[in-house]
Amino acid sequence: MYNKYYPSLLMLEDGTKYYGWSLNKSIISLGEVVFNTGITGYQEIITDPSYSGQIITFTYPEIGNTGINNDDNESSDIHIKGIIAKNICSKPSNWRHKISFLQYILNNEIPHIFGIDTRSITKHIRYKGSMNGCISSKILDEKMIQNMIHELPKMEGMDLISNVTVKKAYTFKNSINVYQDYSHLNYKTNKLYGKMINIAVVDFGVKNNILLRLLNYGCNVYVLPANSTYKEILASKPDGILLSNGPGDPSIMNNAISNIRQIINSENIPIFGICMGHQILSIALGGKTFKLKFGHRGLNHPTGINQKAEITSQNHGFAVDSQSLSDKNLYVTHRNLNDLTVAGLIHKSKPFFSVQYHPEASPGPHDSDYLFYHFINLIKLAKIK
Repeated sequence: MYNKYYPSLLMLEDGTKYYGWSLNKSIISLGEVVFNTGITGYQEIITDPSYSGQIITFTYPEIGNTGINNDDNESSDIHIKGIIAKNICSKPSNWRHKISFLQYILNNEIPHIFGIDTRSITKHIRYKGSMNGCISSKILDEKMIQNMIHELPKMEGMDLISNVTVKKAYTFKNSINVYQDYSHLNYKTNKLYGKMINIAVVDFGVKNNILLRLLNYGCNVYVLPANSTYKEILASKPDGILLSNGPGDPSIMNNAISNIRQIINSENIPIFGICMGHQILSIALGGKTFKLKFGHRGLNHPTGINQKAEITSQNHGFAVDSQSLSDKNLYVTHRNLNDLTVAGLIHKSKPFFSVQYHPEASPGPHDSDYLFYHFINLIKLAKIK
């Protein structure tokens, strides 16, 4: 079925080159080249707004084995700049799949290159750090491609959230019947536990499954643009505020940081930050962020503290500087056990907490799913007080 392959080139910012193949002869795409170590979850990854502006190296040697289904997209769009793979399966086998991953790539004209040594690329990025790069089957002139790469802005200082946030506030209603969803989590969730609780989700690039976990608890979920003002956030009458995941550099989100700081200083509304939301909440509380050498992207990152650990799903290129957390009311609840960067925070006297990982997983382990339950409990306690 796929008998036409075209020579393709992957070039990195430092001049490193990899030659492979593509199913499309007119590909040219630039972005930050990163790697994800997950064995599964390629459908969620390519539709996750947090990957906006990035070319993803999948370290698992073959992707596409389970095809593409109608349920697992994390948004309605494809956000990645490209796919780097060793091999892409052409004959998937899964009871939910509708089309093959190869066909999906062709239908959506996703830039890609395969047939190359992804282990070599991953080791190179680990040693040199994440860097800009280009996938091309349209132009194979190396000098021309290198010039284009050097003109591409760095991730530091880049605002990608404005490209992925919702443009207008809306009430989230799931198109899939959450009571018939196959996930075992739904059978363990008390669907009335969050009834009558209003959650305002500030959308920095929110994943569908974050919204679904809140909806599965029975919460009323209102999604607001990232640039929503203090008054606009409060106008939704939130019992709790969730600051979502998202792409790019958190330190330049000055308006969002200012709005959250104003809420922190003048209100007592529980706040839960996830990934980008964790970083923005930390900055609003006086912290600073920095860019990691190659980021954390995978499904098995251990986090914890005091002899306790959770296996978590992570996707971020920036982290909170622990030395900048000078407020004595801030307590680090989790650290990434690979490099000891901050992975979780709480405020000792106010109802704020955040994590540098994805408790909704999708894909990934469910060790930290309890945080949604904890968030709702925190809201209930705040309402009583």
